[in-house]
Amino acid sequence: MLAADDHTLLRTALAELLNAEDDLQVVAQASSGRGLVELVERHQPHVVLLDVEMPDHHPRAAVRGLLERFPSLRIIILTMYDDQPLVHELLQLGARGYLHKSVSRAALLSAVRNAAREDDQITILVPRSGYTAGGDQPHDQEAGPVSPREREVLTCVAEAMSNRQIAARLGITEGTVKRHLRNIFDKLDAVSRIDAVNKALAQKLIAAPRGRSMR
Repeated sequence: MLAADDHTLLRTALAELLNAEDDLQVVAQASSGRGLVELVERHQPHVVLLDVEMPDHHPRAAVRGLLERFPSLRIIILTMYDDQPLVHELLQLGARGYLHKSVSRAALLSAVRNAAREDDQITILVPRSGYTAGGDQPHDQEAGPVSPREREVLTCVAEAMSNRQIAARLGITEGTVKRHLRNIFDKLDAVSRIDAVNKALAQKLIAAPRGRSMR
Protein backbone atom coordinates (compact mmCIF):
# COMPACT_ATOMS: atom_id res chain seq x y z
CA MET A 1 0.00 0.00 0.00
CA LEU A 2 0.92 3.63 -0.42
CA ALA A 3 -0.28 6.16 2.18
CA ALA A 4 -0.64 9.71 0.87
CA ASP A 5 -1.47 12.40 3.45
CA ASP A 6 0.17 15.76 4.17
CA HIS A 7 -0.28 15.43 7.95
CA THR A 8 2.90 13.67 9.06
CA LEU A 9 1.59 12.36 12.40
CA LEU A 10 -1.61 11.01 10.89
CA ARG A 11 0.23 9.43 7.97
CA THR A 12 2.80 7.84 10.27
CA ALA A 13 0.08 6.53 12.59
CA LEU A 14 -1.82 5.14 9.61
CA ALA A 15 1.27 3.36 8.32
CA GLU A 16 2.01 1.98 11.79
CA LEU A 17 -1.54 0.70 12.15
CA LEU A 18 -1.48 -1.03 8.77
CA ASN A 19 2.02 -2.46 9.20
CA ALA A 20 0.91 -4.06 12.49
CA GLU A 21 -1.24 -6.41 10.41
CA ASP A 22 0.50 -9.57 9.18
CA ASP A 23 -1.16 -9.38 5.76
CA LEU A 24 -0.71 -5.66 5.09
CA GLN A 25 2.36 -3.54 4.33
CA VAL A 26 2.84 0.14 3.54
CA VAL A 27 5.62 0.25 0.94
CA ALA A 28 5.70 4.03 0.44
CA GLN A 29 4.38 7.30 1.83
CA ALA A 30 3.64 10.66 0.17
CA SER A 31 3.07 14.08 1.74
CA SER A 32 1.81 15.86 -1.38
CA GLY A 33 0.47 15.16 -4.85
CA ARG A 34 3.80 16.01 -6.43
CA GLY A 35 5.59 12.85 -7.54
CA LEU A 36 2.68 10.58 -6.64
CA VAL A 37 2.63 8.85 -10.04
CA GLU A 38 6.38 8.24 -9.82
CA LEU A 39 6.02 6.70 -6.34
CA VAL A 40 3.28 4.36 -7.54
CA GLU A 41 5.37 3.38 -10.55
CA ARG A 42 8.44 2.72 -8.40
CA HIS A 43 6.78 0.77 -5.57
CA GLN A 44 3.82 -0.85 -7.39
CA PRO A 45 1.34 -0.80 -4.48
CA HIS A 46 -1.96 -2.64 -4.82
CA VAL A 47 -3.84 0.02 -2.84
CA VAL A 48 -3.38 3.79 -2.47
CA LEU A 49 -4.89 5.59 0.52
CA LEU A 50 -5.32 9.11 -0.84
CA ASP A 51 -6.05 12.21 1.23
CA VAL A 52 -8.17 14.61 -0.84
CA GLU A 53 -6.85 17.70 0.97
CA MET A 54 -3.15 17.29 0.15
CA PRO A 55 -1.21 20.21 -1.39
CA ASP A 56 -0.16 20.09 -5.07
CA HIS A 57 -3.05 17.77 -5.69
CA HIS A 58 -6.52 17.83 -7.19
CA PRO A 59 -8.47 14.69 -6.20
CA ARG A 60 -10.36 14.31 -9.48
CA ALA A 61 -7.25 14.71 -11.60
CA ALA A 62 -5.23 12.47 -9.28
CA VAL A 63 -7.72 9.59 -9.35
CA ARG A 64 -8.23 9.88 -13.10
CA GLY A 65 -4.49 10.10 -13.82
CA LEU A 66 -3.51 7.22 -11.55
CA LEU A 67 -6.15 4.87 -12.93
CA GLU A 68 -5.35 5.75 -16.53
CA ARG A 69 -1.69 4.93 -15.86
CA PHE A 70 -2.32 1.97 -13.52
CA PRO A 71 -5.75 0.44 -14.32
CA SER A 72 -5.49 -2.31 -11.68
CA LEU A 73 -4.68 0.13 -8.86
CA ARG A 74 -7.22 0.33 -6.03
CA ILE A 75 -7.71 3.84 -4.60
CA ILE A 76 -9.36 4.57 -1.26
CA ILE A 77 -10.11 8.23 -0.57
CA LEU A 78 -9.47 9.67 2.91
CA THR A 79 -11.13 12.92 3.97
CA MET A 80 -12.19 15.10 6.87
CA TYR A 81 -15.28 16.27 4.98
CA ASP A 82 -18.54 14.71 3.87
CA ASP A 83 -18.79 16.17 0.36
CA GLN A 84 -21.47 14.06 -1.33
CA PRO A 85 -20.98 15.42 -4.90
CA LEU A 86 -17.24 14.74 -4.61
CA VAL A 87 -17.90 11.25 -3.22
CA HIS A 88 -20.09 10.43 -6.19
CA GLU A 89 -17.66 11.87 -8.73
CA LEU A 90 -14.58 10.09 -7.36
CA LEU A 91 -16.42 6.77 -7.21
CA GLN A 92 -17.57 7.30 -10.78
CA LEU A 93 -13.94 7.85 -11.74
CA GLY A 94 -13.03 4.48 -10.21
CA ALA A 95 -12.14 4.99 -6.54
CA ARG A 96 -12.96 1.86 -4.50
CA GLY A 97 -13.71 3.56 -1.22
CA TYR A 98 -14.39 6.90 0.46
CA LEU A 99 -13.55 7.00 4.17
CA HIS A 100 -13.90 9.78 6.69
CA LYS A 101 -10.80 9.99 8.90
CA SER A 102 -12.95 9.36 11.98
CA VAL A 103 -13.78 5.77 10.93
CA SER A 104 -12.85 2.99 13.31
CA ARG A 105 -9.71 0.93 12.92
CA ALA A 106 -11.79 -2.15 12.09
CA ALA A 107 -13.68 -0.29 9.36
CA LEU A 108 -10.46 1.00 7.81
CA LEU A 109 -8.85 -2.45 7.79
CA SER A 110 -11.97 -4.00 6.28
CA ALA A 111 -12.02 -1.42 3.48
CA VAL A 112 -8.32 -1.90 2.74
CA ARG A 113 -8.62 -5.69 2.66
CA ASN A 114 -11.68 -5.55 0.41
CA ALA A 115 -9.77 -3.38 -2.03
CA ALA A 116 -6.55 -5.41 -1.82
CA ARG A 117 -8.26 -8.67 -2.72
CA GLU A 118 -9.93 -6.99 -5.73
CA ASP A 119 -13.37 -7.26 -4.18
CA ASP A 120 -15.96 -5.40 -6.25
CA GLN A 121 -17.46 -3.96 -3.08
CA ILE A 122 -17.21 -0.17 -2.75
CA THR A 123 -16.88 1.16 0.80
CA ILE A 124 -18.33 4.54 1.79
CA LEU A 125 -17.96 5.47 5.46
CA VAL A 126 -18.76 9.05 6.48
CA PRO A 127 -20.24 10.51 9.69
CA ARG A 128 -24.01 10.72 9.81
CA SER A 129 -26.29 11.73 12.73
CA GLY A 130 -23.57 11.41 15.34
CA TYR A 131 -22.25 7.96 14.44
CA THR A 132 -19.94 6.43 11.88
CA ALA A 133 -21.80 5.16 8.86
CA GLY A 134 -21.40 1.51 7.99
CA GLY A 135 -23.05 0.11 11.11
CA ASP A 136 -20.18 0.57 13.57
CA GLN A 137 -21.40 0.57 17.15
CA PRO A 138 -19.71 2.54 19.94
CA HIS A 139 -16.48 0.75 20.68
CA ASP A 140 -16.94 0.29 24.41
CA GLN A 141 -20.04 -1.81 23.75
CA GLU A 142 -18.06 -4.34 21.73
CA ALA A 143 -14.63 -4.63 23.28
CA GLY A 144 -13.73 -6.73 26.27
CA PRO A 145 -11.51 -5.55 29.12
CA VAL A 146 -7.78 -5.15 28.62
CA SER A 147 -6.12 -8.31 29.93
CA PRO A 148 -3.23 -8.36 32.43
CA ARG A 149 -0.82 -9.41 29.66
CA GLU A 150 -2.06 -6.59 27.44
CA ARG A 151 -1.41 -4.17 30.30
CA GLU A 152 2.14 -5.48 30.50
CA VAL A 153 2.54 -4.84 26.77
CA LEU A 154 1.08 -1.34 27.18
CA THR A 155 3.51 -0.63 30.02
CA CYS A 156 6.40 -1.59 27.75
CA VAL A 157 5.02 0.55 24.93
CA ALA A 158 4.79 3.48 27.36
CA GLU A 159 8.53 3.01 27.96
CA ALA A 160 9.08 3.43 24.19
CA MET A 161 10.19 -0.18 23.75
CA SER A 162 10.18 -1.82 20.32
CA ASN A 163 8.27 -5.02 19.57
CA ARG A 164 11.53 -6.96 19.80
CA GLN A 165 12.36 -5.47 23.20
CA ILE A 166 8.84 -6.17 24.47
CA ALA A 167 9.08 -9.77 23.28
CA ALA A 168 12.42 -10.22 25.06
CA ARG A 169 11.17 -8.70 28.32
CA LEU A 170 7.95 -10.72 28.43
CA GLY A 171 9.38 -13.95 27.02
CA ILE A 172 7.05 -14.06 24.02
CA THR A 173 7.47 -13.82 20.25
CA GLU A 174 7.25 -10.62 18.22
CA GLY A 175 4.22 -12.09 16.47
CA THR A 176 2.50 -12.47 19.84
CA VAL A 177 3.38 -8.86 20.67
CA LYS A 178 1.75 -7.75 17.42
CA ARG A 179 -1.38 -9.75 18.24
CA HIS A 180 -1.57 -8.16 21.67
CA LEU A 181 -1.17 -4.71 20.11
CA ARG A 182 -3.96 -5.39 17.61
CA ASN A 183 -6.25 -6.44 20.48
CA ILE A 184 -5.25 -3.37 22.48
CA PHE A 185 -5.93 -1.06 19.52
CA ASP A 186 -9.35 -2.66 19.06
CA LYS A 187 -10.29 -2.46 22.74
CA LEU A 188 -9.13 1.13 23.19
CA ASP A 189 -10.13 2.26 19.69
CA ALA A 190 -6.57 3.53 19.27
CA VAL A 191 -4.91 4.44 15.98
CA SER A 192 -1.27 4.33 17.11
CA ARG A 193 0.96 3.19 19.96
CA ILE A 194 1.05 6.67 21.49
CA ASP A 195 -2.73 6.95 21.19
CA ALA A 196 -3.12 3.58 22.94
CA VAL A 197 -0.80 4.61 25.78
CA ASN A 198 -2.54 7.96 26.25
CA LYS A 199 -5.95 6.26 26.39
CA ALA A 200 -4.63 3.60 28.79
CA LEU A 201 -3.22 6.32 31.06
CA ALA A 202 -6.49 8.27 30.93
CA GLN A 203 -8.40 5.13 31.94
CA LYS A 204 -5.79 4.33 34.62
CA LEU A 205 -5.05 0.96 33.03
CA ILE A 206 -1.31 1.50 33.47
CA ALA A 207 0.91 3.77 35.54
CA ALA A 208 2.71 6.67 33.90
CA PRO A 209 6.35 5.79 33.18
CA ARG A 210 8.80 7.65 35.39
CA GLY A 211 10.38 10.70 33.83
CA ARG A 212 8.51 10.26 30.57
CA SER A 213 5.44 12.03 29.19
CA MET A 214 3.48 10.48 26.35
CA ARG A 215 1.78 13.18 24.25
